[in-house]
Amino acid sequence: MSLFDEPAPTNPASNAPAPLAERMRPRTLDEFVGQDALIGPGRPLRLAIDRDQLQSLILWGPPGTGKTTLARLIANVTRAHFISFSAVLSGIKEIRTVMSEAEEARRRLGRRTILFIDEIHRFNKSQQDAFLPRVEAGDIVLIGATTENPSFEVNSALLSRSKVYVLKALGPEDIVSILRRALHDRERGLGALEVSADDEALAGIARYANGDARIALNTLETAVTAAGASRHLDTSLVADVAQSRALLYDKSGEEHFNLISALHKSMRNSDPDATVYWLARMIEAGEDPLYIARRLVRFASEDIGNADPRALSLAIAAKDAVHFMGMPEGNTALAQAAIYMAVAAKSNAVYRAYSAAADAAAREVAEPVPLHLRNAPTRLMKELEYGKGYRYAHDEAEGVARDMVCLPPAHEGRRFYEPTDRGLESEIRKKLEELRRTRTRPHAEREE
Repeated sequence: MSLFDEPAPTNPASNAPAPLAERMRPRTLDEFVGQDALIGPGRPLRLAIDRDQLQSLILWGPPGTGKTTLARLIANVTRAHFISFSAVLSGIKEIRTVMSEAEEARRRLGRRTILFIDEIHRFNKSQQDAFLPRVEAGDIVLIGATTENPSFEVNSALLSRSKVYVLKALGPEDIVSILRRALHDRERGLGALEVSADDEALAGIARYANGDARIALNTLETAVTAAGASRHLDTSLVADVAQSRALLYDKSGEEHFNLISALHKSMRNSDPDATVYWLARMIEAGEDPLYIARRLVRFASEDIGNADPRALSLAIAAKDAVHFMGMPEGNTALAQAAIYMAVAAKSNAVYRAYSAAADAAAREVAEPVPLHLRNAPTRLMKELEYGKGYRYAHDEAEGVARDMVCLPPAHEGRRFYEPTDRGLESEIRKKLEELRRTRTRPHAEREE
């Protein structure tokens, strides 16, 4: 059978009805809930669809926001042939077959093909490149769906020929609206069962679904089955059915980096409440606790440094505690460390010092180590004056050898580390200023 033949509808479960989430897919753009900024009346995407002036596009958004449904509706409105691919299941051979038949359909029938690629971010570069000639020739309108940032996951050539539309997670009111429609729809939904539901129960499902309409409808269907003959949904029943909230998280995806960024910036801004919230979001969603511990160790040096050196010790201790106890017991050790980081005095002086020194080391002439700083374990090295002029700081009255420069000549007098006036670094600053004065003032003045 050609890929352009319409397949007969099939159901793997013989006479079993399709899941509620599948049955309740919107059939028109007006039924589509929650993306008015994109497809509301007069919006650019809606106008392009209604006028059949659509270009290839990428639909980017979290799961359950309607990316697949929107692609199907676009095909229906524009009367284009619709072919759906899953990047998880399809390979380059299938892509080339479809591309060839799309060209033939365009040439013989004058009919465009809308090619929908679910999870397009899972296609590699060569697979994505295979679409380019047909997109440019107008044989296909490519609609890619992704939960990942297209800037990183879709190759630049394909991205430049496509318009990116961002779908937002559905709000609680949108989810409740979808649930009510499913409860009252006698044709596709649960209306024939005459189920009643408390407002709080539907709001609870919306909270559990976390913006995902598919999860919400699946939860509703399960709750109706659990209600049995009572045909009534209350908050207790919904809580039993849902058990745990669906947290949007992909440990290798963008949300992973969004959450760790939120945690890091909340600690940096000294907000312990936001800190423990973002930490809990990561832990409860299944993030590797040792990854979080590593980020806390980094934060202790990068954003606190010597303003409170205890932060680094506490971060290492939290890492050891997690390693020793495992989870979930280790969650409080991470919380203790993260909250401490949030309220600790902040300084990025260590981070700035290293960055400046690293830049100097990488970009400027790598001068040889001054002779007086070199060890001289052999006679030849002593003859070459290795170690000549070195003074042992512990033999000096103040523990500092005056006029002994430790930087190479090109950097003499340069300051990489400049402590702040926050936390312990305010004392370090005073001490460092005294040390610098001691190293440079004349010997006679020091003995007075």
